[in-house]
Amino acid sequence: MKTIIEPFRIKSVEPIRFTTREQRRDLLKNVDYNLFGLKSEDVIIDLLTDSGTSAMSAAQWGAVMNGDESYAGSPSFIRFEAAVRDLMDFKHIIPTHQGRAAEAILFSLIGGKGKTIPSNTHFDTTRGNIEGTGAEAVDLVIAEGKDPQNLFPFKGNMDLEKLEAFLTEHGDAVPCVMMTITNNAGGGQPVSLANIRETAKIAQAHKVPFIIDACRFAENAWFIKQREEGQGERSIKDIVRDCFAEADGMTMSAKKDAFANIGGWLALNDDALAQKARTRLIQTEGFPTYGGLAGRDLDAIAQGLKEIISEDYLRYRVRTNEYIIERLDRLGVAVVKPAGGHAVFVDARSWLSHIEPLQYPGQALAVALYEIGGIRSCEIGTVMFGRSPDGRESPAAMDLVRMAIPRRVYTQSHADYIVEVFEELAAVKDELMGYEIIEEPPMMRHFTAKFAPLSG
Repeated sequence: MKTIIEPFRIKSVEPIRFTTREQRRDLLKNVDYNLFGLKSEDVIIDLLTDSGTSAMSAAQWGAVMNGDESYAGSPSFIRFEAAVRDLMDFKHIIPTHQGRAAEAILFSLIGGKGKTIPSNTHFDTTRGNIEGTGAEAVDLVIAEGKDPQNLFPFKGNMDLEKLEAFLTEHGDAVPCVMMTITNNAGGGQPVSLANIRETAKIAQAHKVPFIIDACRFAENAWFIKQREEGQGERSIKDIVRDCFAEADGMTMSAKKDAFANIGGWLALNDDALAQKARTRLIQTEGFPTYGGLAGRDLDAIAQGLKEIISEDYLRYRVRTNEYIIERLDRLGVAVVKPAGGHAVFVDARSWLSHIEPLQYPGQALAVALYEIGGIRSCEIGTVMFGRSPDGRESPAAMDLVRMAIPRRVYTQSHADYIVEVFEELAAVKDELMGYEIIEEPPMMRHFTAKFAPLSG
């Protein structure tokens, strides 16, 4: 059938407050054109992030009622640990309140001045946590991953030749090799199982731990099943287990592919490093059997990990993105292809070619989407990645706008509305102007920077 049917029924709803275009113009001015500053009640369709915005299932809400809030030794932790280990069989599983907390603990222990950490592409908080220790974050994604129109099926892959050369050159300065699945900053593009294995092999040869940033592991496994030779008849669970069997550790935001509104974990095989991590956890998050989370959240994550590997769900999830991308492509909107798992990415630099990268075409497009249709999205480009730790400004590799689709939240009619907003935007896109930053923090500026529109 051609119709995309959501593989769930809706039991509870939340009203959407509709605003006018005039109201949205005023709201944008009030927050200095930074969409992070908007109140969620002033957003019609909120695609700012898919992190923590999922709709939990009836089974997850039932699991919440089983949450045990004991400070130490809670059965909620036992259930959480078992659910994680069923998919990712690491020796030590350390809960945290979200993924960036796991990153902060890890890099506080292995980072520091003079260290350099390669990845296919570090996302913003990962990069921030690395650079916050004085270390350098380096991206080594394949060339195809920097071309929005390239149809290569695994554009998130690590460039293996560059990784080999990097490890040979930097040696002891590299405390770990990171791999992000899927590659969020590169358009939500997947990494092949073969590339994961080869990356692990290179890291092992150089005696460097291999760590997976695993936020969207199930979506990545779905693409492996669909696109990689020899994987089509295998279960998602088996593919997931094979991916993590190659790694020495992982960081995870359960706010993505565990359908949870909060939570994450750090998993490790190294006994000494895990002991240091637990000590740091107690200092900053909580006791190792709750890690800053309520017991009910641990139970919600445990149930979510069982649901995320459903092929019916993953098929619907990816097909929804494909549908929007196909419609936008027919409108002439420059979109990142092929479709990623968690979001639709628009190539703002290409579509708004009259706006220079240092005038932030992604920000211009994101602001216009909100003004015209009340859609909140996220710039992933020169605003997010254009400022280096030493203060230098340069264009990012790409200027994208990410429309991250919350899991099990919006329906087919919402997807059609998004397309309609782009239809209206396409008629005036050449009239859009760039932006300048008038105030910014020293790191991760996109969250709180203030903007002003440039005049003609």
